[in-house]
Amino acid sequence: MAIARQQLSALVSPGGAPLVPQMPAATSSRRAAVLILFGVLDRVPSDRTAQDPRVGRDLDVLLLARAATLRAHPGEVAFPGGRIDPGDTGPVAAALREAHEETGLDPSGVDVLGTLDPVPLAFSRHLVTPVLGWWRESSPVRVVDEAESAAVFRAPVADLLDPAHRGVTVIRRDGHEWRGPAFTVDAETGTHTVWGFTAMLLDAVFDRLGWTEAWDERREIPLPVRR
Repeated sequence: MAIARQQLSALVSPGGAPLVPQMPAATSSRRAAVLILFGVLDRVPSDRTAQDPRVGRDLDVLLLARAATLRAHPGEVAFPGGRIDPGDTGPVAAALREAHEETGLDPSGVDVLGTLDPVPLAFSRHLVTPVLGWWRESSPVRVVDEAESAAVFRAPVADLLDPAHRGVTVIRRDGHEWRGPAFTVDAETGTHTVWGFTAMLLDAVFDRLGWTEAWDERREIPLPVRR
């Protein structure tokens, strides 16, 4: 796992190329932050071996499923995070605070590796800073507020890299088509589809680290039906 941590640390080295293509931010964008937290599973590891030997079967990333009743992005799988409040000293403080509020995570067990370039989300008018972390000492996580989250889970990276769990989501509207990477995740709470902003970041991280395994970019994964 030491090698995986070193690779992740290299992503935030000064002067590196942006992780995702940079787009102009919308006027008056609201600042936000998310925590991309990798660590070592404290329960059952993946039952598959990744092609890259640096990806152990017990390497995981923390995700949550947003409550279906939320107005913004209901039911979507996301990283812990949210808006940067006036009392936060910056994106790192905001990401750790939100992760604690959403999952019960103990921030003292997290080593912050650094921040990635902010990513503008024009549709929701947010400018989101990804905070990369390593779970040095894991703590129990759970749904803290059912009005905010439907599930909290740790997804094995080897499973996410599995070509059988990869595909694209396609949105067709008014003669236009938008395609983006997607993942399916089997958790105790059921099978979740990771798409949109979260999938874009995971896809970019895996590509940059050289962990990506060849997958069928023509395979469409249906978007979850909102209830």
